[in-house]
Amino acid sequence: MAWQMNSERPIYSQLYDKILIRIVCGTYKAGNRLPSVRDLAAEANVNPNTMQRAFAELERSGLILTQRNSGRVVTEDMTKIEAARHQLALTQVNTFIANMRELGYNDQEILELIKSIVH
Repeated sequence: MAWQMNSERPIYSQLYDKILIRIVCGTYKAGNRLPSVRDLAAEANVNPNTMQRAFAELERSGLILTQRNSGRVVTEDMTKIEAARHQLALTQVNTFIANMRELGYNDQEILELIKSIVH
């Protein structure tokens, strides 16, 4: 996943989202060690302090844990990971629906369009 940032939101918040996606998609598996702050900061081409702030937010949310002498690991609590995944999905769906309504679609038309694509 590319580390493309924009100026619309704080960088640490965008980093949080990108790491969160890697967790819920299984790139960073439950119980596995995460790359170091320095390594990820270098990969994303950001200041390590900014990456540290994203990690702190992930830790606050309970999705990563700091283990003495072994760095940070992804939680093994699949309920938390699945809840985060579900919340990301809801955000995407709500954004899609809002965009479709802005285009003039009503709920029935949105559902019909989705059914025609997904069937």
